[in-house]
Amino acid sequence: MKYTVLDKFLDYVKFDTQADPTSDTFPSSSKQLILSKHICGELDALGIHYTTNEAGYIYATLPSNVSKPTPTIFFCAHLDTAPDCSGTDVKPIVHHNYQGQDIILPDDITQIISTKQYPILANKIGNDIVTASGLTLLGSDDKSGVAIIMDSLYQMVHDPSLPHGEVKALLTTDEEIGKGVAKVDLTVLNADFGYTLDSGDLGWFEDENFSADSLTLHIRGVSAHPGYAQGTMEHSIKIAAEVVGRLPKLTLTPESTNKKQGFIHPNNIEGGLEQTTVSFILRDFETEKLTEYKNIIQHITEEVLLNYPSSTFEIKVKNQYRNMKDVLDKHPHVAKIAVEAMKNVNITPVLGSIRGGTDGAVLSHLGVPCPNIFAGEQAIHSKHEWCSVQDMQKGVDTVIEIARLVSEMDKK
Repeated sequence: MKYTVLDKFLDYVKFDTQADPTSDTFPSSSKQLILSKHICGELDALGIHYTTNEAGYIYATLPSNVSKPTPTIFFCAHLDTAPDCSGTDVKPIVHHNYQGQDIILPDDITQIISTKQYPILANKIGNDIVTASGLTLLGSDDKSGVAIIMDSLYQMVHDPSLPHGEVKALLTTDEEIGKGVAKVDLTVLNADFGYTLDSGDLGWFEDENFSADSLTLHIRGVSAHPGYAQGTMEHSIKIAAEVVGRLPKLTLTPESTNKKQGFIHPNNIEGGLEQTTVSFILRDFETEKLTEYKNIIQHITEEVLLNYPSSTFEIKVKNQYRNMKDVLDKHPHVAKIAVEAMKNVNITPVLGSIRGGTDGAVLSHLGVPCPNIFAGEQAIHSKHEWCSVQDMQKGVDTVIEIARLVSEMDKK
C-alpha cells in the first residue's frame, strides 16, 4: 500500500496548536480549532461521518464492512502541542536514509541530535528521520498519532479488502495541560474499548500509568510590623520553606526515582508574610500510596508548626487521574489484541509503564478501557524532537491489524 502518513504529518505539524495552561477556555488556545477544522475537511473528502464540539474534539465513525456484529473500537490522539517549547512556524525536515551521523538543525546549529544523547536513534539506520529546524518543537507528540489514525482511516476507506468492524477516531485538544478528555461525551464516542496512539519507540505498549493527585498546603501565619515583630510575627513563607526543606531528598523526589517509584513534588509556592500556599503533585503506580504521601506532608507541617503556635494550616487534595491498569486488568483481551497485532506485523512488543498520565487512563476509569500504543515520538517537548517515518508507517500497520483482529470477534 502507499502510505500517506508522512504527508499528513508534515502538513499537521505546520499548524501551531500549542496549548495554553493559563487559559480557562476550551480549547485553551483557539488556534487548535484551525487544525481541527482542517482535519474535518479531510474526513469530508474521505466520506467519513464525524461530529465536533466547541472544544474542537472530533468524533469520526467508519462503518463496519463485515457481516456480523463486532465490538466497536476507537483510536485516540491529541491535536495540541506542549507549552514547554515554541510551536510557532514549525519547519519540518526529512533526513532521508539516516546513516548514524549527528543531525545538526540548520536554524540553530547549536541544536544537535546525536546517538550519544538519544541511543534509540542508533536503531534507525536506513530510516527517514523527521526533525524540526532548531527553533521549535516538532509536534510529533501527538501529531504522529493523529497522522497514523488518519492514514489508517484512508487505507481502510480505499481498500475494501481490509476487514474491520465499526472503527471510530477520537481526536482531542488540550491533552498537554491535563484537559484532554475534559469535554468527552461517551454517548457520542459509543465504543467498547480503544487505544491512544501517544507513545514513543516502535513496539512500545503501555497499560499502566501513575495515579496522580494534586495537593495544596495553605499556611496562615501571623502578620506584624517588622519593626515591632519580636515575639509576635510568624512568617508564613519561612514556615513553608521549613516544610519543603524537611521533605525527603534522597527518595520520593522526581530526580531520585525511576521505574515504578513514586514521588512528592512541590511545584509552586506563592505567598507573603501572613499567607503562603505550596502546591504539590503526588505520583505513584499504587494508588493507595498517594494517601501515604499526603500524610507525610501533613506530619511534617504539624511538626514545623510546633514552633509557630499561633499559625495554622489547611491541606486540600484533588484527584487528577488514576492508573489505567486497575481497569485494564479486568479486560485482558484489550492488551492481548494490541500485542498480537504488533507481532502479526513483525514488531516486537515492548511492554512498559508511563511515569505520567494519558487520556487513555481517564477514559479507562470512565468505563472505556484504553491502553497506549507507540506513535514514534522521541525527545518530546523539545527542539530535539524527532520521529521515524518507518515507525509511523508501522503504526498504521498496527492500527489496521487491530481492526482486522477485532473484526473476527463477536460483539458481546
